[in-house]
Amino acid sequence: MADKSTSLLRVVQERAILKKEAEEEKKKQQENLIPYLPRDCISNILVRLPLESLQRSRLVCKPWYKTVNSPIFIDAHLSRSENVLIFLNKLTKETFHPFSTASIPQEKPNTFSIEARLFQLDAVPIFQQPLLDQRSKYQIQFMEIRDGKSKMGCFNATCLGQIRASCNGLILLENKLKKGRLVVLNPVTRKLISLPLGTLYEPHDESYGLVLCNYTSKYKLVHLFRDEMQYIGCEILIIGARSWKVVDGPSFGLFSWFGYNPISAIGALHWVPHVDRSEYIVSMTVDDEKFHKKWLPKISRTGDAIVEMGGLLCFVSHEGADRIDLWVLRSLCGEEWAKQYSITVGCMMYMVPLCCSRISGEMIFQSSKDSSLYAYDFQFEDMKTVETEEGCIPLNDCYLPHVNSLVSW
Repeated sequence: MADKSTSLLRVVQERAILKKEAEEEKKKQQENLIPYLPRDCISNILVRLPLESLQRSRLVCKPWYKTVNSPIFIDAHLSRSENVLIFLNKLTKETFHPFSTASIPQEKPNTFSIEARLFQLDAVPIFQQPLLDQRSKYQIQFMEIRDGKSKMGCFNATCLGQIRASCNGLILLENKLKKGRLVVLNPVTRKLISLPLGTLYEPHDESYGLVLCNYTSKYKLVHLFRDEMQYIGCEILIIGARSWKVVDGPSFGLFSWFGYNPISAIGALHWVPHVDRSEYIVSMTVDDEKFHKKWLPKISRTGDAIVEMGGLLCFVSHEGADRIDLWVLRSLCGEEWAKQYSITVGCMMYMVPLCCSRISGEMIFQSSKDSSLYAYDFQFEDMKTVETEEGCIPLNDCYLPHVNSLVSW
């Protein structure tokens, strides 16, 4: 009887061993079909995904979440991201919740309201009046341009104020609920921060520039303003700090107009200081916060502009009705402007440069005559009319160069 029990136990043990060996063999076969991928390889795959897919992919598992949110990955993704044009547009019927029965339409549930987030405002109306009137809001949109065609995207984000500056995916917004206040926002990640109150002046008497300081790896907000005595003052805020710092502004008489947005390139912010017939630009080096006067190769007329091109500063000047010259400046220290390109394709009289693509090698122009967009390919020396989608018209015809990124301050 004991021998039978021992034999039965041995059979059970042998079967258990065989089952375990079969499971291990099956697991090895699966591992051979799906081999182990090193972290660097996974990172190299993720960085190539479209931004929408990347946002979802970081929620797959903890290692992917850590990879996508690491500073190295964010910098790598930024370097591969193409420029877009960001702008504000009025809310349309499609933006509102389709099943709303209220007299005033309500936004879709996934819409991100900047002011509601800032002040934790409830969406429930009080005395039949909404806390934030939906009809006074703007939606933040962007336009991608590729192969002569535009594709409009929306961040599903709304705001009350204007976009004043953009840098590396961060945008500077006016805070209309508190006079003079500003907000820095990444519309992709929906992270935002309210900035301390600075010097108050009317928009036509001030200019804002947002820039990254490579020396400290911190973002600086530069505010120029014209006082009652026509002197130009300057204050600088490091994003995240509690107060502004006053610095010496540019020399008296250098500025007469703040209509052109400053351009960040070659370690400085650059302004064209006059609406017409500017003989120079005014630059502020980011590291030491000093202002410099740099002569232009040609007198800048209305329609001419400076843009960033491949990390360099580019001056775009009109030479008659059928030619545009592009001059490049590589450094403020002892360097001179060098003519890089001449564009001679059709009538160039009304072409105003907006930005230069970071990857595809195109410069985007807007016609001052009818607001149409054009893309010039430097490699093929070809100018294409950009096919824009219906309704893709910004408020006040104002586009700003932007790049969709995961950057935070």
